[in-house]
Amino acid sequence: MAGEVVVDALPYFDQGYDEPGIREAALALVEEETRRYRPTKNYLEYLPPPVYNAFETETIKNEMERLQARLPMDMLSMKRYELPQPPGGKMTDISAWTECVENSQAQLEHQALRIQNLELMSKYGASMWKSHNDILVGMSEDAQKQLNKIRKDIQDVNWQRKNEQTKAGGKLRQLEESWVGLVSKNYEIERACVELEKEIQEEKRQKSYR
Repeated sequence: MAGEVVVDALPYFDQGYDEPGIREAALALVEEETRRYRPTKNYLEYLPPPVYNAFETETIKNEMERLQARLPMDMLSMKRYELPQPPGGKMTDISAWTECVENSQAQLEHQALRIQNLELMSKYGASMWKSHNDILVGMSEDAQKQLNKIRKDIQDVNWQRKNEQTKAGGKLRQLEESWVGLVSKNYEIERACVELEKEIQEEKRQKSYR
């Protein structure tokens, strides 16, 4: 396969990683390869340009402008909770009084709704909060189970890699010992051949003198 890289390292079996100079040599190799394979183009060019204000609402925009201008935050307006009477010039204006009455009715309804919500919270809030907490606990337990499974999968993969590398390392050691034995035998055979050649030459030399 074109461009395929075969990694021949067995980190679970190889020794000598902690020896002086090994780390520096490895970092030097990485640095050299980084210089040789530096990207020549923008690897993000296939992505669309980022839209930084995609989720910016008018409120957020105004707030960011306020922060940039270092202006103070507007205080919470309590005007809607006030019950003003008509101004002095409209004390006899029926429409002005009608508007005030409608405002008071709207605020009265709002307060009634708040009381209703408080009663509902008092009656069902504890059980609903307990149910919500139970859901969160279940989600946390599911996430913990997934995390434990991922950790176990990682451990199984590492254990499998260690077993495979240990077996491969043992096989390599056996082959290396066999290779060393064959080289030694070849050396002994070559030395014996040299000795035999010397003996033959000596025998020939002695025969030539007779």
